[in-house]
Amino acid sequence: MENKDFKAGVLYTSAAYILWGFLPIYWKLVQDVPAGEILAHRIVWSFVFMALLLSFLKKWRPFILESKQIIRDKQKLIGITLASVVISINWLVFIWAVNSDHVVQASLGYYINPLISIILGMVVLKEKLTKWQLVSFLLAAAGVVNLTVSFGVFPWVSILLALSFGLYGLLKKTVAISAMFGLAIETLIVTPIALVYLVGVQTAAGSSPDLVSPTTGLLILSGVATAVPLLLFASGAQRIPLSMVGFLQYFAPTLMLFIGVFLYDETFTHAHLVSFTCIWAALAIYTISRTKWFHHLETRFSKSY
Repeated sequence: MENKDFKAGVLYTSAAYILWGFLPIYWKLVQDVPAGEILAHRIVWSFVFMALLLSFLKKWRPFILESKQIIRDKQKLIGITLASVVISINWLVFIWAVNSDHVVQASLGYYINPLISIILGMVVLKEKLTKWQLVSFLLAAAGVVNLTVSFGVFPWVSILLALSFGLYGLLKKTVAISAMFGLAIETLIVTPIALVYLVGVQTAAGSSPDLVSPTTGLLILSGVATAVPLLLFASGAQRIPLSMVGFLQYFAPTLMLFIGVFLYDETFTHAHLVSFTCIWAALAIYTISRTKWFHHLETRFSKSY
């Protein structure tokens, strides 16, 4: 039974990261729509999808009870409100990056995200930095510095994506809530702002939206594209060790990198190769250092000397 549960966990988690990896293709299909408008649609239709899902699963009563508890707890309310703002910023930057031909930069952001999370944990949660985590961070930093020096431009898209997603994970730690209820509440909080923005856009355009166009259909389905991977991840991650989740998470940026270079012909220079190699090495060290096998080997080595 445990083996079956483990296989299901790997399958669900892998599916989530693979879907996230292919997401740039989805946003490219609606690239004629401004990034802010795509974001607003994504927020609204994500909430609509979650509301329908709550109804289908008959989860409205526990959802309302959970929401009331969060409202009563000021710290949790601030935490989930900030989380909804931060993830909205992450979504906006990612959509803009994809539709402005910066898929490679976006992939870099999600490669360095685990290392940003280490630093946030150290600074905010006062977690201790191990020597291998320090080596990983320094290698990744060298990769970022190399890109900055080579092109004379700081890779702000990558850093902002990594930082916003890292902050989102940190804020979620302050609110113990299921992925389903969490996404529903987070999108509920920002949906009024998104609706006002969409109404403003339509008013400024002076025309009614085309409800039967393929683009409108894709914008409506963005709610499904947002929620499904998250729900798969939540279902899978609880069935497998955190070290396995850490390994599988690199599926998404790897797919993004291949899509950016081979499908959309984005530039991948020698400087990119050097920087990505630094970051891949950093991630390899970080991932291996978290395994029981490595800890056992390190303990035996230290005892020998």
